[in-house]
Amino acid sequence: MSGRLEGKLALVSGGGSGLGKATAEHLAEEGARVAVTDIDPATAEATADGINASFQGAAIALRHDVTDGAAWSRVLGDTRDAFGGLNILVNNAGISIHGNTETMTEDNFKTLLDVNVTSVFLGCQAALPLMAETGRASIVNISSVAGKMGNPNTIGYGTTKAGVAYMTKCVALDCAQKGYDIRANSIHPTFIETPLIEQFLKDEADLQRLHDLVPLGRICKPRDVTYAIVFLASDESAMMTGSEVVIDGGLSCGYTPKATSEEK
Repeated sequence: MSGRLEGKLALVSGGGSGLGKATAEHLAEEGARVAVTDIDPATAEATADGINASFQGAAIALRHDVTDGAAWSRVLGDTRDAFGGLNILVNNAGISIHGNTETMTEDNFKTLLDVNVTSVFLGCQAALPLMAETGRASIVNISSVAGKMGNPNTIGYGTTKAGVAYMTKCVALDCAQKGYDIRANSIHPTFIETPLIEQFLKDEADLQRLHDLVPLGRICKPRDVTYAIVFLASDESAMMTGSEVVIDGGLSCGYTPKATSEEK
């Protein structure tokens, strides 16, 4: 533990698995105490137990439906009771449903909006008073490179992630204008090796095709993203607010097929 977040108090939504789990663990390694929230309480408990096995008393687990404003009030109250405040909010909970303009159903589109966008709004809105009271606070919203690039098969998912980026800028400016010591930034990763992406892969060949899409030759590992989250959560990024941190191996620069041996 290097202590980059020593004394910080954090909440990570969707912390029971995937990127959320990796984020909660990394924040704790850097000295933060972490409220791990998830709609599946068993996974949240498992993440918190793993953290506490290494850093006693560093984590609590809370059941959390991020689409419910009352649930946000409850988990923030529980976090305040346990830790005394909140310096770091990582809005990580999210889902992915593929579909193009004709195949995306209305119900699925609305579900994506609720889980990926409304939840971030509710989280920021509910957390601001506690974060302003605590001071030296940072909101990190997990968006995606899909919110910066068009893709016919992610019309719903990409739209929600673009909305997260725009919302983050609004929150950042709102806090700055009100004189709150709260920053807000968004992170835009490419595909990450987590259970969320595994549901769309049939075999190793599918995974290799994803690697090949990225100019650097591979998709993200969770730590590629959590290092950026730690940076934005820490005082090292004190002059960053409203920023979009892209972690995509060059994908959003515009894809160029890899050169063959004859072309090199």
